[in-house]
Amino acid sequence: MRHLRSTASLLLTVLALLASTEAGARTVYRCVQGGTVSLATAPEPGSKCVAKEIDDNAVSTPNLWGSMGVFSGTLYEREQEGQKVYSTRNLPGSVPYLKFTVQTPPGEPAHPGLGRVGKPRLDRYPSEFKAAARRTGVDDAWLRAVAHAESDFDARAVSPKGAMGVMQLMPDVAKEYGVADPFSSTESINAGARHLSGLMKRYKGDLALVAAAYNAGIGTVTRYGGVPPYAETQEYVSKVTALYELYLRALGKKAAPERPAL
Repeated sequence: MRHLRSTASLLLTVLALLASTEAGARTVYRCVQGGTVSLATAPEPGSKCVAKEIDDNAVSTPNLWGSMGVFSGTLYEREQEGQKVYSTRNLPGSVPYLKFTVQTPPGEPAHPGLGRVGKPRLDRYPSEFKAAARRTGVDDAWLRAVAHAESDFDARAVSPKGAMGVMQLMPDVAKEYGVADPFSSTESINAGARHLSGLMKRYKGDLALVAAAYNAGIGTVTRYGGVPPYAETQEYVSKVTALYELYLRALGKKAAPERPAL
């Protein structure tokens, strides 16, 4: 298997070169399905796809992600109607063709989180989490999973992106919820729970979108029509989901239903 470390524009160039169209211009499709965005050389079954012609003679390729977005993933090859098709989505019958890994572009709020997946830590701020869950209706296990992934329960944590405290609140979010001291565990957990409650309502309980918006921002999720294709956000959503299952079991609660892989 070939490996590539590059930009989103180079991936688009690869897709354009693989597209079987007449010389002079090639067509690449931007497809949305299940809350995620993919690029493909043909419309994907079950996806909402928009075609974009790539001029072979163009100096630079357009950015079909909607911003400077770059990401981590795999380009897959499959047979579709007797032709070879390439896509960043793993559809039935696909085989890996090319791997790529790049980082979130500068200026985006997404970050990989400061906490590591590990054993549940029920001893960390138990009364604060219970009280916040009671006030907002957000599952205690979910609040703990987010805090674990965000800061590993470190009330003094500061991320390279500027997020602070147990719940790693960005300054604008902290201000929105009236947080006076972002390093106060009580204020951080309360504000984080209120923010998560709002996201739960916005995304109708879709935890993948809730986690993505918490990590990368509502605007980014809106721009990509789902979980943004950033390595940090994809990994973050997977991390929080895994931790949620661990905290559900640790708290003696029923496990959450399985969700399709990102």
